[in-house]
Amino acid sequence: MCRDIDRNDPRGWRLGGGVAYAALTSARLGYRSAAVFGADKIAAGAAEIDVLRSAGVDVQIVPLRQGPIFQNVEKDHRRVQTCVEPGEPVPVVDVPEAWQAAPAWMVVPVSNETGPEWAAAIPPDARLALGWQGLLRTLVAGTETGRKPPSRGPLVDRANLIGASRGDLAPGTSLDDLSALLRPGTRLVLTQGIHGGVMFEATSHGPAGEIAYDSVPSRQVDSTGAGDVFLAALVAAWLDRSAPTDQPGPTPDDLRWAAAAGALAVEAIGLAGVPARTAVVARLADLDHEG
Repeated sequence: MCRDIDRNDPRGWRLGGGVAYAALTSARLGYRSAAVFGADKIAAGAAEIDVLRSAGVDVQIVPLRQGPIFQNVEKDHRRVQTCVEPGEPVPVVDVPEAWQAAPAWMVVPVSNETGPEWAAAIPPDARLALGWQGLLRTLVAGTETGRKPPSRGPLVDRANLIGASRGDLAPGTSLDDLSALLRPGTRLVLTQGIHGGVMFEATSHGPAGEIAYDSVPSRQVDSTGAGDVFLAALVAAWLDRSAPTDQPGPTPDDLRWAAAAGALAVEAIGLAGVPARTAVVARLADLDHEG
């Protein structure tokens, strides 16, 4: 978990972090959801954690001396992020035995806090979706978040599905460049806000099976967490089809579902924008009617 500076909140901040958005999305879309997250003493007492629990998320908090703190500013349809505090790594911890049977896990770091040991902690028969952008940031207190070149690592090698934002990659980074870093069979989704995005499968010969998708119109208020909502909704849609891990997916319909969820997420501040299943269904029905 991180704290995002918010002058309109009486606390001066609100709770954020990929794990909060992803876990709440999973629960509001109708899935049993559990979350393991690191939090410092202040973040661990946040009222937003009760929101997760009320939605049905089982929560396990890993105490940290210092969690990450960010300041996010919306500018020209993009988010400018400044690191106030980078935080510290989250150690691997034991989780309840029932959680080990989960068909899908998501690792959604926000500040490079999930080390390579997390890859070995995930059951081998579970699908892993990785929010790559949380590993692509250079974080120095008091400076704007920078870009770290994507690279291989245990989590990248283990992932079945990886999500990243074009904005977290250096200009000119090609699909061939990214495919070369991935295990054959891994699928990568690159999001690009109002411009939609693309998904491809990495092969030994480069990217294959490209699927482009359009964005879903929205009234953007706050883009924070939209990528994590998108990825969680994509995993949920993938699971809905009950396809074995070694079968192709997600599909174009799955991407459209995730795009609708991501569009709804930006229409309110913070976690308040995370949509329920009924809202996603209604947004897609509206689009079909307009079309």
